[in-house]
Amino acid sequence: MAPITYDMEVTSSIPPAKMFKAFVLDGDTLIPKVLPQAIKSVETLQGDGGAGTIKLTTFGEGSKHKCVKHKVDAVDKENFTYSYSIIEGDALDGFESVSYHIKIVPSPDGGSICKNRSIYCPKGDNKVTEEEIKYGKEKASSIFKAVEAYLLANPDC
Repeated sequence: MAPITYDMEVTSSIPPAKMFKAFVLDGDTLIPKVLPQAIKSVETLQGDGGAGTIKLTTFGEGSKHKCVKHKVDAVDKENFTYSYSIIEGDALDGFESVSYHIKIVPSPDGGSICKNRSIYCPKGDNKVTEEEIKYGKEKASSIFKAVEAYLLANPDC
């Protein structure tokens, strides 16, 4: 079956450099702190955070998935882009691969827009349902908005 791609955008009043630092570069410690019910922990198993790094994400209680391992495919701190692929875990059930590509760009009002592309490559005749897409979009959006709220409440971060 052909890959299924979906794009989403989330706006923020936070400038791109600050949002990228919080959401991507400091996200492994910040996101479990501000949204522990979604992500319990992120542990680097191998690497220094750059391309090739392997991380283990453990999701919070009641999450649809328990944990996943992902590999960082690329990090570009100057252009605020980050790509990673799920390599192990129950989020891969029914899929050959799942990858995510994030780009944070300036918005006209001085804030930012987080552009997120998700690519699912199903196994065999497996299909991605509208419910799964909606769940993924809501989870990604809620994490981004929680980081934004934290930064607004803690402007010195």
